[in-house]
Amino acid sequence: MPPLNLPRLALCALLAPATAMAAADDDRIRAAMGDVIVPLMSRYDIPGMAVALTVESRAYVFNFGVASKASRVPVTDTTLFEIGSVSKAFTATLAAYAQARGKLSLADHPGKYLPGLKGTAIDKATLLHLATYAAGGLPLQFPSELAGDAATPGYFRDWKPTAPPGATRSYSNPSIGLLGAVVAKALAADFSTAVETQMFPAFGMAHSHVRVPESAMPDYAWGHRDDQQVRMQPGPLAEPTYGIRTTASDLLRFVQANIAPASLPPAMRRAVEATQVGHFRSGPLVQGLGWEQYPYPVSREWLLGGNSEEMILQAQPAAALPATSRPGPRLFNKTGSTGGFGAYVAFVPSQRVGLVMLANRNYPIPARVEAAWALLQTLAPAPDDKP
Repeated sequence: MPPLNLPRLALCALLAPATAMAAADDDRIRAAMGDVIVPLMSRYDIPGMAVALTVESRAYVFNFGVASKASRVPVTDTTLFEIGSVSKAFTATLAAYAQARGKLSLADHPGKYLPGLKGTAIDKATLLHLATYAAGGLPLQFPSELAGDAATPGYFRDWKPTAPPGATRSYSNPSIGLLGAVVAKALAADFSTAVETQMFPAFGMAHSHVRVPESAMPDYAWGHRDDQQVRMQPGPLAEPTYGIRTTASDLLRFVQANIAPASLPPAMRRAVEATQVGHFRSGPLVQGLGWEQYPYPVSREWLLGGNSEEMILQAQPAAALPATSRPGPRLFNKTGSTGGFGAYVAFVPSQRVGLVMLANRNYPIPARVEAAWALLQTLAPAPDDKP
């Protein structure tokens, strides 16, 4: 693999770390990067990574390796990565934002906004079911023969459920894709415009895109798969399911706002708070809007179980949580992948810590979780190791 850039610590701190304690934290964090990320990249032949951390409102960005093995351009603070299904957290937040503005209710059914679906099996599900993968067995992917967004209404009209709404959790691109289509309709805007003009500015994400403009293409990293350089090939309803490209710094701003949303505009603050409500317990995790959550502290094994192939590829029983439930401290996370990129985001609001890991290779999800868990132990050591 190409030689790594030396770990470079960029302090984008909201509070400049001027004390001896903060300097010690910097040294500890820098050492953790060398102990965790450098071996990870070597083991999985990852050409480039950007890792961003937030600790007590201080932001740190580390850049490693190259954005392209062919050009040898290094990863920098402006390098754009595909974040795959981490995009689903933005789609869910946009849905909650539309609800906060009175444009829709998550208790609505999709046929209210897409009349062609009225009375079909999918219309028995609510928007909340779509947002939490509980519509009744929608598959992980659209059929390979389905081409473009125009073909999706027919797919949903013909879809046959395998369970009643709310009975199972089936992680699904079609589920979130349909939610994104409904939200765009409710906001009277195409999806990419809604995200780029209403969401990104609210979080201060000035270098993030659903549709990458020509001016930003020089910053767009190449993904790597086998010996080829690749970028995302959009499929049906790709924008709301895996379509966002962003920098580690920008994505960390989204994480920081999820940790401390009080400074957001009121409707967006209510939206972020809504995404952190748990709706269904399924296996090791609790499914909220976009985010998956775990009691904190969480064991390494429990976190790996929630991000296992079984949870991604197989339908799991789901149990609705009462609206009156009051959970304690939680860890929120989301993985994302495209053909040539791998992403992972995790944060613990009660500890005021979070991390973003972006790579231009789709390396195994368990390796991401292991690395993130090790970093979180450095950032905020848990008092015990219980799930």
